Amino acid sequence: MDANLQQSEYATHTSPKEMVAIEGSNPQNLPMLLPASEPENQLQEFGQQVSDFLANLPENIGRFFSDYKKPIINIGLFIAAIVTVKVVLAILDAINEIPLLSPTFELVGISYSTWFTFRYLLKDSTRQELSANIQSLNKQTFGSNLSEM
Repeated sequence: MDANLQQSEYATHTSPKEMVAIEGSNPQNLPMLLPASEPENQLQEFGQQVSDFLANLPENIGRFFSDYKKPIINIGLFIAAIVTVKVVLAILDAINEIPLLSPTFELVGISYSTWFTFRYLLKDSTRQELSANIQSLNKQTFGSNLSEM
């Protein structure tokens, strides 16, 4: 009789409803593997999407550039200005390292500043001439509306 009782206890404990690998999990909710033919279809769909994207890439780039033309040009000019300033500073630093060139440039700068002061800044008539030259240059550069402001 004890053997029958042990078998019935064992039989009740091994039923699939009571055997769960993880508490609280339902074996019916576990993910199922996809059939073997579906990954190929998904791969073909992905390949088709990539192919369509690459086929439309020139049109998309052209449309993007036409929509955002001014900001793209402004960003390009800003980057070009930064690169230009860095290159000019590197060239000036390289020139400044040459032993006799740096003092020569300083002497030229001091000489030009002295000449400009004596030529344009000491007398009233030469200051008026300089002012007229600056106004003429502004009109040529910015137009005649600048003097009316």
